[in-house]
Amino acid sequence: MPVLFRLLAHIPLRAVHFLGGGLGWLAFLASPTYRRRFLANAALAGYRFADVRPAVAQAGRTVAEIPRLWFGEAPHCMLQNDALVAQAYAAGRGVIYLTPHLGCFELSARDAARRWGAVYGPITVLYRPARQAWLARLMETARNRPAMHAVPTTLAGVRQMIKALRRGEAVGLLPDQVPPSGLGVWAPFFGQDAYTMTLAARLAQQTGAQVVLAFCERLPRGRGFVTHFQHLEEPLAHDATQAAAQINAAMERLIRQCPEQYLWGYARYKRPRAEAAPQAAVAGGAA
Repeated sequence: MPVLFRLLAHIPLRAVHFLGGGLGWLAFLASPTYRRRFLANAALAGYRFADVRPAVAQAGRTVAEIPRLWFGEAPHCMLQNDALVAQAYAAGRGVIYLTPHLGCFELSARDAARRWGAVYGPITVLYRPARQAWLARLMETARNRPAMHAVPTTLAGVRQMIKALRRGEAVGLLPDQVPPSGLGVWAPFFGQDAYTMTLAARLAQQTGAQVVLAFCERLPRGRGFVTHFQHLEEPLAHDATQAAAQINAAMERLIRQCPEQYLWGYARYKRPRAEAAPQAAVAGGAA
């Protein structure tokens, strides 16, 4: 399988996106569970299927791009509002990049590392190791680069992120990823309570790091990508639940700028096994 990944890494980006689009539609048509979740999540955000139909193919492109991004030549990526990133680094307390499962989120961290790593140090990214041993080894090899350091979703990984921020470096997280039990709070996301990580807010509060919102938009016909950088609209609250709600609202704003590239099929409203249902859901079920 690693050999296959390396061979796929050399396919032209336009061909990768063509094949990925077909893969996305195959998954959508073949899996009723995935299809129902995709449509339900989009409906919660107020979108009809016609509004987010392109996201079916875009989800497949997200998967098909992985060999190229891990082992191939870096695709062309433009930047929008990158002066904001320079300002955040200049504060000297580190930078926290937050991006949802939107567009080519795998490239956003890699490109940030390539552009600013030599000056400000590597970017440390949090990831969930794969269960398959071969894939876990492959992910570790691909994501650990001279300017990028990948750490697992463990206490040791969190400690490394804190140390990186205190050195004035950057870290990257996907705050719309469902955290393990005990590491999140229930906060609204598109109007429905979702189990939400508190790590992003805690990192900012403990280190004083600057928060930068980012998403990497995929351009049509394999023409590359553009990463958009934006401010967090207001300082994060000290209360964990309020801060999680603020971050969810920020992720919603990014997603609404490019809803056709969000992973609507992601199980965002999954409840960790050891977590009680949110109070609103309990009350609704008892009525």
